[in-house]
Amino acid sequence: MVTSRGKNLRHEGSVPPLSGSGTRHMGPAHLCAMHSRLSPLHAAFKHHANPANAAAMRAYMKDRFPFFGIKAPERRALQQAHLALHGMPTIEELPGIARSAFAQPERELHYAAVDLLVKHAKKLRPDHLPLLEELITTQSWWDTVDALAVHVVSAVLKNHPPAVEEWNARWSESSNLWLNRTAILFQNRWKEDTDQTLLFANIDRHAAHTDFFIRKAIGWALREYGKTDPGAVLDFVHSRKLSPLSEREAVRNL
Repeated sequence: MVTSRGKNLRHEGSVPPLSGSGTRHMGPAHLCAMHSRLSPLHAAFKHHANPANAAAMRAYMKDRFPFFGIKAPERRALQQAHLALHGMPTIEELPGIARSAFAQPERELHYAAVDLLVKHAKKLRPDHLPLLEELITTQSWWDTVDALAVHVVSAVLKNHPPAVEEWNARWSESSNLWLNRTAILFQNRWKEDTDQTLLFANIDRHAAHTDFFIRKAIGWALREYGKTDPGAVLDFVHSRKLSPLSEREAVRNL
């Protein structure tokens, strides 16, 4: 893979091209061999499927994904039982497990992969960022993208500051809105460690974006930083022409 700056990024495995919607689709699940560590969890989810919940969850997600119909508390309990029985995967196993999970149609398996990455987030390195980019742009919607951006990408970049400049530029300058959203959001939990100049530059770059998810991300990022430096956020908002949604979200608690 080559960055916008022309640098080669080491990446395990091929990456399916982005579709016109800005998200990768892995193809029919039956064509993708399921990782051996994932198979028992898939069986457990299937056993606990709830069709009524599945219909409601699918509708809430705008009919983008099928669901087993397992709500988060039960799903996480099943994941914990799975880990207790089979053990925590190694860092080396994570890419294969995550890709296998995202190749399946049911959203709960995508959530399980994200939860696993969150558990390992502090151990991940910059050479895992191509994997995270791949997952952000695969089966993309706000739920998995935000969890990866705020809890996983955030940890990698905070623990490895030299990687911030290159990856932030790559994602902020991308034509993919989910990568743009990631660039805006990855500092959401950094508080006093937030690079204000970088955050405001990312927002300025996308302030005129017409997509709801970008406008919402701008407001959310400013609202979070406003908990640390409310004056800077108010000054920024008052000196820019943001969308009404972004401005409303930014100053909601100020």
